[in-house]
Amino acid sequence: MVVGGSLRSEVAGRSCRKDLRGEVWIPLRLTYGTDNFAACSNAWRNDLGHPNEFIRGSMLRFLCKLREPELLEPLIPTVRACLEHRHAYVRKNAVLAIYTIFKNFEYLIPDAPELIQTYLATEADQNCKRNAFIMLINTKQSLAVEYFNSVINQVPQFDELLQLAVIELVRKDAKTAPPAVKGNYIKTVVNLLPAPAYSVKYEAASTLVALSSNVGAVKAAAQCFIELVLKEADNNVKLIVLDRVNELREKYDRVLDDLVMDILRVLSSPDIEVRRKALKISMEMVSSRNVDEVVSFLKRELLKTHEGEYEKNNEYRQLLIHAIHSCAIKFPEVAASVVHLLMEFLGDSHNSSAVDVIAFVREVMEKFPQLRSGIITRLLDSFMDMKTGRVFRGALWIIGEYTLDVPAMEQALKKIRDALGEIPILASEQRALEEALSDQPAEAAAPTPSPATSAPSRRILADGTYASESAFSSKAVVSPTRTDAATKPPLRALILNGDYFLGSVLATSLTKMVLRYAELSVDSVKTNTLKSEVMLIMTSIIRIGRSEFPTSPIDEDSHDRIAACLRVLSAVPFDQALKEVFLADCRHAFSQLLQAEEVG
Repeated sequence: MVVGGSLRSEVAGRSCRKDLRGEVWIPLRLTYGTDNFAACSNAWRNDLGHPNEFIRGSMLRFLCKLREPELLEPLIPTVRACLEHRHAYVRKNAVLAIYTIFKNFEYLIPDAPELIQTYLATEADQNCKRNAFIMLINTKQSLAVEYFNSVINQVPQFDELLQLAVIELVRKDAKTAPPAVKGNYIKTVVNLLPAPAYSVKYEAASTLVALSSNVGAVKAAAQCFIELVLKEADNNVKLIVLDRVNELREKYDRVLDDLVMDILRVLSSPDIEVRRKALKISMEMVSSRNVDEVVSFLKRELLKTHEGEYEKNNEYRQLLIHAIHSCAIKFPEVAASVVHLLMEFLGDSHNSSAVDVIAFVREVMEKFPQLRSGIITRLLDSFMDMKTGRVFRGALWIIGEYTLDVPAMEQALKKIRDALGEIPILASEQRALEEALSDQPAEAAAPTPSPATSAPSRRILADGTYASESAFSSKAVVSPTRTDAATKPPLRALILNGDYFLGSVLATSLTKMVLRYAELSVDSVKTNTLKSEVMLIMTSIIRIGRSEFPTSPIDEDSHDRIAACLRVLSAVPFDQALKEVFLADCRHAFSQLLQAEEVG
């Protein structure tokens, strides 16, 4: 077995794998220690002078990891000579080796910064320049500044890594630089904003706003960030850069408002999170000067979601509706131009979008009295197109509160009757079921014979007690041959599906209409006819809720609410206190709610 330095020399001299020359010394040093390690210096020196540039570069990289100054000292002249090698790979690693040695053992190369400054003046390779420049920044910044001043006009032509190194110098030195020098730094950073490399653009924009609070500089940086968002493909990067834009917006209030349309261009991104953040920022930048342009853009985007199907189309539509809602409430002059467009989405099968629209319409009705007449007409035109209980509840509340003249109330009642279908509901449903059964073949309609007796079963009642139940005491199950719910009018279908909350809202709205109609109309016959019809509708809802036709029986709260409305209408004359509650207090409560939301 070869001992000590002989083993190491043998390994170093005979290793023919280029990727092991240099790296092999680390495990050997750990195994044999540094006492016998000096014998390898000659082999290292040979590698540093090897004609193969990769072996030279690998040995230089190894020297960066070495922490024994007595082993490094005899190699310094050879390392310095590598700065003049013809191959850039060797020169690049020679700079790194000199930098590391100087940082750890400055006395070994005391003139390292000046040496690198001289080398930098003649170097042509961009990677080598970058390493040398970084060394000067971190060892003797004044020499880095001196070199920067000599090449200041060439900075836009540097490659990405060297430009980033220049930005690092600017960021470090500008804190203590005199105003004239700082002006040169700002000019250099501004010249780097159009750089093709995205990393350079981002760092340049970030550095610019750190150096200057000038309005022009802030706008230029924000414009650069927005351009990055538009061009970058990575959605995570888009979100990060949008956060920077938002930070600028918060710090420099109203300075970036002119860029709101540029930010809205980000909505071309297919990612819903990017769209959400862009819309959130844009809504904070809307002002009276740009609101018309912003709303026009949002309306076009909203129409696109109506005409085509995209990824997460419904969620994007909801974001746009929220944004338009926000603009219309902040700037009343645009409310009239958007409310009718949004009402086209009341029949949207996506529940959230339609609910947002009806909430917006309700707020507009309270805040802008001059728009009420047109909105009521448009709402009644869309009444039969609505699909969900929440939207119907909002629409019925609006109709009950804001139909303020006799013709509008008569038209509203007609639309409600159309949406309910034939009244009474229970009688018409029973008749439809009987007709459907009579149309079936006799053998299909014949009941299946059942056993003469049936063993009773035990059932748990609501109070926790047990009761016996037999087949003779059970409710008959309604035949599935009854008419399809899809063919029924929308309000009727929802009530039969168990939405009794909608039924109670309908009863409340009808009660308000009757009370107001009685105030406005001089024709007592018409008033009594209207009251009778409304009471028939309410009674019909209660009766159908107690039958076997709906999917579930009527709940106690809805029953009590409808019954209370019946008692109000049956009183002769109407109770003035209750009348005040229905016609004034409800509206006042909603007005206070809106005021509280504005304050909050």
